Amino acid sequence: MPDEKTIFEKIIDREIPAQIEFEDDRCIAIHDLNPQAPLHLLIIPKKLILRVGEADDEDEALLGHLLLVARDIAKKRELAQGFRIAINNGFHAGESVPHLHVHLLAGRHMTWPPG
Repeated sequence: MPDEKTIFEKIIDREIPAQIEFEDDRCIAIHDLNPQAPLHLLIIPKKLILRVGEADDEDEALLGHLLLVARDIAKKRELAQGFRIAINNGFHAGESVPHLHVHLLAGRHMTWPPG
């Protein structure tokens, strides 16, 4: 684990402000500062997991919870036309913060393939 707190840990600890969309005891959902869609949220577990490729089997429930939070936000935001969920793992995938997070993107037509 890193010696210093990640930017997400600082947001969770309220050391850095963020626009919070949702929070519970296991995660926080914030608006991305560099949005790639009209709605671009980051759903971040409060437990530090560096990346999905380094998650432990014991993280199964937490990882599922992150996806269900994305689902609930999509329902609340009435995103029936569609939304995209993405998780970057490693530098070549676009990971910029070593703290697992789920991107929830919506509000525009998404192209395929991504990237």
